Amino acid sequence: MNNNHGIISEPIKRSETILEIEGGHPLHGDVYIKGAKNAMLPLLPLTLLTDETVEFSNIPLLSDMVTMRDLLKILGADIIQHDDTMRLTTSRILSYEAPYELVSKMRASIIVMGPLLARCGTAKISLPGGCAIGARSIDLHLKAFEQMGVNIILEGGYVHARAQKGLKGAEIYLDFPSVGATENIMGAAVLAHGTTIIHHPAKEPEIIDMANCLNSMGAKITGAGTDTIIIDGVTKLHTVKHHIIADRLEAASYAIAAAVSGGAITLHNLHNDIFKDIAAYFDQAGIQVTMKNQDNHISAHIKMADSGLKPTNITTAPFPGFPTDMQAQWMAMSLFADGETKIHETIFENRFMHVNELRRMGADIKLDNHKATVMGNSYLTGCELMATDIRASFGLIIAALKATKITTIHRLHHCERGYEKIYEKLLAIGANINLSQKAI
Repeated sequence: MNNNHGIISEPIKRSETILEIEGGHPLHGDVYIKGAKNAMLPLLPLTLLTDETVEFSNIPLLSDMVTMRDLLKILGADIIQHDDTMRLTTSRILSYEAPYELVSKMRASIIVMGPLLARCGTAKISLPGGCAIGARSIDLHLKAFEQMGVNIILEGGYVHARAQKGLKGAEIYLDFPSVGATENIMGAAVLAHGTTIIHHPAKEPEIIDMANCLNSMGAKITGAGTDTIIIDGVTKLHTVKHHIIADRLEAASYAIAAAVSGGAITLHNLHNDIFKDIAAYFDQAGIQVTMKNQDNHISAHIKMADSGLKPTNITTAPFPGFPTDMQAQWMAMSLFADGETKIHETIFENRFMHVNELRRMGADIKLDNHKATVMGNSYLTGCELMATDIRASFGLIIAALKATKITTIHRLHHCERGYEKIYEKLLAIGANINLSQKAI
């Protein structure tokens, strides 16, 4: 219906922030790594499990954090935030619904379902959105909840879940070690009646961090990080103060950026095993990592080996395999290795969308279904690029740091979902970058 009555309105003026990078400037200095995004997102909803206050420190200041915080406020959380510390108190649940406008921004919103079912026995969750890197079905979540006594109805783009007789412990086998499904089951099972056993769960450090936090709240969880997680349900959880583990993906991304640029940086605020899952690959690729532990302060000095970057063969896999969230950054690095690199992506079917953007810079990359052959010794030229997901955006930045001329990267909102203060951090270590606004 046209209600303008013949009056032509002015078009809405919109703009986007774009990043311009001049390549050829080696990175040097210190980078302080914040809490892991993939640990923070399942931790914040734990406030829904208790009416007492939970406090988290080392929270990364990301757009995904804001989305989760806004969702929890809708559900009833009273939140006080100061810098990287957040205190959440959910005295009572005000809503059982995670609405489309928030869940569509971030797939991780689905993990409020487990805690809502545990505390209230009901939840209405919009089917999730997030990065378009693959289907990432939530069937594993729903199948597990059904085994725990939940009635599931999919209607109108929402998951309607209700446990009329309360949650009951169950023996659950995951066909794939899904991180999100493991977290969701844990969030439900801690208050379920009886014992829940998760076979073939995810083993990521973020899973262990979540289990440690829940145990500090009074949960009874054993086996996190192994092939079997056992959860004995309890009747109540209590207050906790929890320091979120460092982000291994942020640390590894900056490590690769420094090596590609020909510089050397020191990463701070790490944990002992921050490079445990990727250290061997760094060594193979010609990236030197020197760890130092002094007064419980763990740092890592990063530089390219004297022999230069080397080609590798990698296959993405669940932890402790090569992380799919490092595949785009690794591909960008491999363009400057001395030889041919093979990359096999086994986790997400659409996670090679950055290939066409790298090709625009002059990259020689051949694709065969989920396998990529990356030709090294590349000479890349800066041009206009489009970020397609969180990790691909950093991959493009890595390529731009080595390319000639100026590279312009659009859709920076992807990068801001996963990397805190990335522009300030890059400037501080010597990157020649500029942020500007462009009309769209």
